[in-house]
Amino acid sequence: MAPSTHTVTNQPPPLVGHDVFTTDRVLAEAVDRHTAPGLADGVREELAVLGRSAGSTQAREWGFQANENPPRLRTHDRYGHRIDEVEFHPAWHRLLGKAVSAGLTDAWGRPAGHVRRAAGFLVWSQVEAGHGCPVSMTHAAVPALRADPALAAEWEPRLTSHVYERDLAAPGRKPGALFGMAMTEKQGGSDVRANTTAAVPVAGDGGAYLLTGHKWFCSAPMSDGFLVLAQAPDGPTCFLVPRVLADGKRNVFAIQRLKDKLGNRSNASAEVEFDGTWARRVGDEGRGVRTIIEMVAATRLDCALGSAALMRQAVAQAVHHATYRRAFGGELIDKPLMRNVLADLALESEAATTLAMRLAAAYDSDTEEERALLRLAVPAAKYWVTKRCTPVVAEALECLGGNGYVEESGLPRLLRESPLNSIWEGSGSVQALDVLRALQREPQALNAFLQEVGRARGADHRLDRAIRDLLTELADLDGIEARARRVAERIALVLQGSLLVRWAPPEVADAFCASRLGGDWGTAFGTLPHSLDLASVVDRARTGV
Repeated sequence: MAPSTHTVTNQPPPLVGHDVFTTDRVLAEAVDRHTAPGLADGVREELAVLGRSAGSTQAREWGFQANENPPRLRTHDRYGHRIDEVEFHPAWHRLLGKAVSAGLTDAWGRPAGHVRRAAGFLVWSQVEAGHGCPVSMTHAAVPALRADPALAAEWEPRLTSHVYERDLAAPGRKPGALFGMAMTEKQGGSDVRANTTAAVPVAGDGGAYLLTGHKWFCSAPMSDGFLVLAQAPDGPTCFLVPRVLADGKRNVFAIQRLKDKLGNRSNASAEVEFDGTWARRVGDEGRGVRTIIEMVAATRLDCALGSAALMRQAVAQAVHHATYRRAFGGELIDKPLMRNVLADLALESEAATTLAMRLAAAYDSDTEEERALLRLAVPAAKYWVTKRCTPVVAEALECLGGNGYVEESGLPRLLRESPLNSIWEGSGSVQALDVLRALQREPQALNAFLQEVGRARGADHRLDRAIRDLLTELADLDGIEARARRVAERIALVLQGSLLVRWAPPEVADAFCASRLGGDWGTAFGTLPHSLDLASVVDRARTGV
């Protein structure tokens, strides 16, 4: 029955029925830029297919369903047998199955693998972020497993498979597998060298160990295998722990409880205990941190990509709302102050996407110089991009007013998710200190960074001055640890600025350099210099729906 009290007007249509990839000009340009011409058409079409799925009404419903029905732990079956299984809503499996079939765990062995996979991860994470955890862990496990060629030969085809199979089974019976990670413990957190989980070698079975201990945070506990740090006789060592053994029996993997988290509700994070748990050593004893560091680097880049995805979705929703909403005699998007806010948000989103995709391309290049750049740029990008996510999402939510504060808008879910990537895989201070370690121990990392930003030297006086100021900062070692966050921030901003000067439209680069590098900016969004071409910056962020 139609309501008799009023007619619904001045409400924007839902942001659905569009191609999330193709309508994202920044991301589409980055893919073109970092993909060889002979591959570009195929990669674009592959991503457009995923983009249309991501923009569909069905995918939006999956995202809501997966978060409204969080996972449940079943420790025992009806007969009292320990099973330690996590049950998920069917929407979770649909999201995860789509991610796997789209190749989001398959980057390491195909042309332009990291660029196409990073772009796909950024697109599909906008539908729902929680299932990105097992996708990221699985993708990132590959380089760590390559420390043991035999293990890599056995497991890598499963991890890079485009087939998703949800049920636990012996590894040899599954066409595809997912990986999780279990590093931190109650007493140590990020200080993994304080771990107490013990690993005892199995006599007569070289490379096999039995683990006893606990993990305070175990990511994706329903996975088929896990990379775990434990104390072997010669020190912290990396291990592969399968959930199901080769003979089909369940490994000892006692899930104590699932974490009740602020956001990321669709995904399970668990506390687990090992008690004679069978494991296979990965790499040498005592070299566990070094073995697993390649996995950590890849997941840190995914944190930046995930935050870029959240920012892009939040900004797209804000611009879409302002495009259709009228207030005070005109379209909201044409109001000078709202335009300033939206342009400021769009700048942050574009800078995040451009930086994250540049680092994905460095993985594909895999030269000595690019590897050195990654050593410094990944922790700096992870630090800064993830830190910017929460204020961007909060401001974008405010652009919708009360409508944005309502769960149906999807913005509250983005806001709850927004702090996550800054915490996982090493929080802000851990990243900043890692930046210092790279600067102090690997001079080639700084050289690679300076070569990268130097490619834009002379194009903008504010960027040139920011580079000089950064070098002055790095020359002063007094109290450098207390300044680690400041150093990481400046490195990330200078790198973002240099990339935008080279590749973004002039109005975008001008606005970024004026505000982020030149200091002509306030402490809240919407404080850009009014003389800039803000309308063009906002127009670039439109979805066209």
